[in-house]
Amino acid sequence: MKSSTIKIAILTFGIVMLTKVNSFAQGKDRQEKKPPTFSELLKEMDKNEDGKLSKDEVKGPLKDEFAKIDTDEDGFISKKEFEKAPRPKRKERK
Repeated sequence: MKSSTIKIAILTFGIVMLTKVNSFAQGKDRQEKKPPTFSELLKEMDKNEDGKLSKDEVKGPLKDEFAKIDTDEDGFISKKEFEKAPRPKRKERK
């Protein structure tokens, strides 16, 4: 009887520890997420492969802030403009 109680206690402790470690690892991944680079955005959005992003090609915060990022007002976001662009504000967690 004593032996089975110890086994159950050890098993329960192991499960609790695995759950805690897994939760910590998931939280760490969320915090380390970095914004995409310009080359990553080109791969994803540059449909005509001209090395620039037009307003029709972009989506999300980039589309919402297009006029602010397109500083030379040529209708495209170049790598230089993207690198100088203000970063979007993060949404607050609830």
